[in-house]
Amino acid sequence: MGEFWEGTIILNENGRIVNNERLKTSEIRQNVTLDEYIIMPNHIHGIINIVETNNNVGAHGNVPLQIEKFGKSTSNSIPTIIKLFKSTVTKQINIIRGTPGEKFWQRNYYEHIIRNGDELNKIREYIIYNPLKWELDNKNPENWNLQI
Repeated sequence: MGEFWEGTIILNENGRIVNNERLKTSEIRQNVTLDEYIIMPNHIHGIINIVETNNNVGAHGNVPLQIEKFGKSTSNSIPTIIKLFKSTVTKQINIIRGTPGEKFWQRNYYEHIIRNGDELNKIREYIIYNPLKWELDNKNPENWNLQI
């Protein structure tokens, strides 16, 4: 999605698509705000905030009160947001590459509920400083052949 140059990541066309769709995530969903993020050469890190938009609870209430059921999308839940984000990015990149149906993302993703301000600040710090660790990162293809 880009490459490092003098300590900064320069997004390629795929990275710009990822960034544009990331921004659209909060534009099209009233209950979503975006926090710290970084687009790395072959993965991303980001914080998605789900906020209450009204006081409804129950079947039509807001996430995280709704529970995603296996095989059934729940509007504005983290799994649905990530699924739609990954899907639209993949479709756009495959159009550019001329590779319809090709995978772009790994199968799953990592999610974590942030429970307090200290934890939020630690995760923000991790995201901010993640590019500085790229040389040692096991997701860096240059490290895949290293003997440990």
